[in-house]
Formats: sequence, structure tokens, C-alpha cells
Amino acid sequence: MKHFKHLFTALLLLCSLTATAHNFEIDGIYYNIVSLTDLTVEVTRSDNAYSGEVVIPSTVTYKSKVLDVISIDKNAFRGSEKLTKVSIGTNVTTIEERAFENCTGLTEITIPDNVTSIEKRAFEDCTGLTNIRISNNIVSIAEYTFSGCSSLTAITLPEGVTSI
Repeated sequence: MKHFKHLFTALLLLCSLTATAHNFEIDGIYYNIVSLTDLTVEVTRSDNAYSGEVVIPSTVTYKSKVLDVISIDKNAFRGSEKLTKVSIGTNVTTIEERAFENCTGLTEITIPDNVTSIEKRAFEDCTGLTNIRISNNIVSIAEYTFSGCSSLTAITLPEGVTSI
């Protein structure tokens, strides 16, 4: 019975930790370290929704190291209804699953040339999205990426897209 008491206490402590983990925050953007060897990070989810215009830089400096921002993590901006515009740094190569899902206030996003894949449901239900510029280097756009984007009138796909 004593062991169960300790296990229960440990579970309570784990549950009291924040639901969203991140390694650090700079200028209101939260990051996880992907690789210290390669000096890479990804943008990740915050406990607070992102809002307004967000500029994702190409690099960030953390503990005197310059780190490349290479991806936007799964669910990173999901449900950030007050997010209006996103500019993505040139080192980002992947926009992961549901990264911007349900960002209903998002009206514009520019996807830079280094992005080669957009994972499924990345922009699903972004009902305010009217304008999207897709880089010429996109190879893969996963299923349901723009599902529910009712204000989106047109998307020009580059010739290099091999799967949608």
C-alpha cells in the first residue's frame, strides 16, 4: 500500500506540470531543441495561444549558440484564433501536422522556398485564410491540408509537387 501512495503522489506531481513542454522562449515564440549537434530547433506550442502577427525567424540565439529554426511542430499554433499573419523564416523545411489548425483569424501566410513538405491538416479550418503563397520547392502536401478553409479562393501549386 505504501508503494501505491508514492506512485499516486508521483502521478499528482506529473499532472501538475504544464501541459505543454518547451525548452525556451524568445520574443513570445516557444522552441524545442531538435539537435544540439546540428544546432536546430522547432517552433512549438505555448500554454497561451499565439496572437497578432508572428514572425518566425530563420535563426535564434540561445545560451550563446545560434540555432537554425527548421520546423513548425505538430499543433504549434493550433487553435490560436487571434493569430492574423505568419511570416516563416527561410530555414524552415517542414510544417508539421495540424500546425495551424483552427487558426480562424489567420488571413495570410507565406511559405518560404526551403519548405519542402506540409503535413496533414496543417491549415485545416483556417476559415479566415484568404491568401497563401506556396514555395516552388514544395514536394509534398498531405491530405486535408486546406480542408475547411472556406475563405481561400485560389492556390497556385508549383510544378514540383509530387503528392497531394
